[in-house]
Amino acid sequence: MLSIIVPVRDESNTIEDVFNYFDSNLKKADYEVLFINDFSQDDTLKKINAIIKGKKNFKVIDNIKKGLGGAINLGIKKALGKNIAIMMADQSDDINDLIIYNDLMINENYDAILGSRFTKKSKVNDYPLQKLILNRIFNFFVSLIFLNRYNDYTNAFKIYKKTTLMEIMPLISESFNIFLEIPLKVISRDYKYKIISINWMGRKKGDSKFKIKELGSKYLFTLIYCFIEKNLLNIKK
Repeated sequence: MLSIIVPVRDESNTIEDVFNYFDSNLKKADYEVLFINDFSQDDTLKKINAIIKGKKNFKVIDNIKKGLGGAINLGIKKALGKNIAIMMADQSDDINDLIIYNDLMINENYDAILGSRFTKKSKVNDYPLQKLILNRIFNFFVSLIFLNRYNDYTNAFKIYKKTTLMEIMPLISESFNIFLEIPLKVISRDYKYKIISINWMGRKKGDSKFKIKELGSKYLFTLIYCFIEKNLLNIKK
């Protein structure tokens, strides 16, 4: 089974579209979608419960530790699938890439597939310019520090074996920096992974929860933490 973790906070205007996105495209797959309600202040939770009623492939779980990091940690622990993908509720990620992810995990027995939005084969639409520039600078810096050619560490949309995620616990990041922590631990600990091209499209509905000014210090903390783990603690698989 494939478990798909989707953190949601105040997504009342988009949640029905998100549900349809999965329900319409994954009919042949053995999957579950875990909506992790991260302390929504609107009627997101009410709408999810109404939408998924009678749908065995969909579950909603209330987060117990506020924040994206808490939502991801909870989703990992509650997931029933052998493989776990993380997707955001903005529908920016390509469902076809998710299917490719899962097929590679099953057929080639990887511990993780790390998608990149920034290869020659990738298609990226409507990426905010300021965010794009900062993204490219930071990811290039991370690649230099960790001596690795991967160039999209901070992207949320990746897939992992559940056993791999459990082995790299604890995940200490509390916000979007958890998406940096996980692949850095996977790469540094010598898990078997593959990098592939993926597509991305800018959010059409709702508001992004990503706040550049608020996250800089958190990303720096995660980078230092993972660097120390790799070079001083030398933790391996």
